[in-house]
Order: sequence, then structure tokens, then C-alpha cells
Amino acid sequence: MNTSSSSDTERDRDSRNLYRIGDVVRLTGLSADTLRYYEKIGLLPPVGRAASGVRLYGARDLSRLRFIQRAKSMNFSLDEIARLLEMREDPRHARDDVRGLTLRKLEEIEAHMAQLRTLRDELTLLVNLCRGSEAGCPIIDNLEGDSGLPQALPADARRGKGRKQKKR
Repeated sequence: MNTSSSSDTERDRDSRNLYRIGDVVRLTGLSADTLRYYEKIGLLPPVGRAASGVRLYGARDLSRLRFIQRAKSMNFSLDEIARLLEMREDPRHARDDVRGLTLRKLEEIEAHMAQLRTLRDELTLLVNLCRGSEAGCPIIDNLEGDSGLPQALPADARRGKGRKQKKR
């Protein structure tokens, strides 16, 4: 017995329903250009079309697009996502490959986080230099320099001179 009504939400639709590109844009938040690009580069298989040429997406396409979005949010590149999509077809046999790819991504993220911590520290030092400067702009002067920030900063700035120290 079918108890669904015409007012059911899109997520309640079954796999027999097809979605036009505008519907998919609304459901996924992806642009129409992005959808066409994913199809062009093969992340999305060729999408069915109505007699009028309008693209028609099915539930499997939506699932694949959500997979792509989630992988992108985890910082996987489009090439890596293509590999993950291939592995998605047979996850039991691809488990080691998926784990290896994900481990490499985790290592990249951790390296990036270390770089961001260093950048935060360097910017904090520049802000502290600026507070204590009476002439010129230490930030601009430092950005124009050839040497790295830690070597270019005076020892006083590295120790935090010129800023209020927190009470311990």
C-alpha cells in the first residue's frame, strides 16, 4: 500500500523519481556548472536526459553527489575522490586501499595543521611587534624581508616584549 502523498519531501522520494538539474542544485547546494563539470570529468556518470535534452538525475546520482561533497569536505582532491568512487563499488576488497589513501590524507592534514600553528605564531609575533613599535610598520618591514620571520624578528619580539604578559 502506497501511503505517500504529493507533498512528500524530496528526500522521501524513491529511486524511480527523477530530478531536474534545478532540483539537484537545491537539494545539494552545488551549482549547475559544478554538476555539469562532475559529469564532464567522470565523477558523475553520464546523466540521463529527457527527450527535450534536460538532464534527469536519479537517487543513485544524488547519493554519489553527496559522497563527493562529503569527501571534498574531508579535503580529498577530485582525483582522490575519483579513486574513492571506484573503490566504493567494492569496498570489502578495496578496504586496504581506502585505508591507505585516508591515512595519507590524514598525514597531509596534520602537516598542514603544523604549518598553520607556525603561521599563527609568526602572525602573533608580528602583531606584538606592531604594538611596541613607535616608528614604521614592523609587519610591512618583515613581509618585505627575505629572511624567515623567526630570524628576522628581534629577540625582544620573540620573547613577547611590548605586550602585556598574562598573570600566571
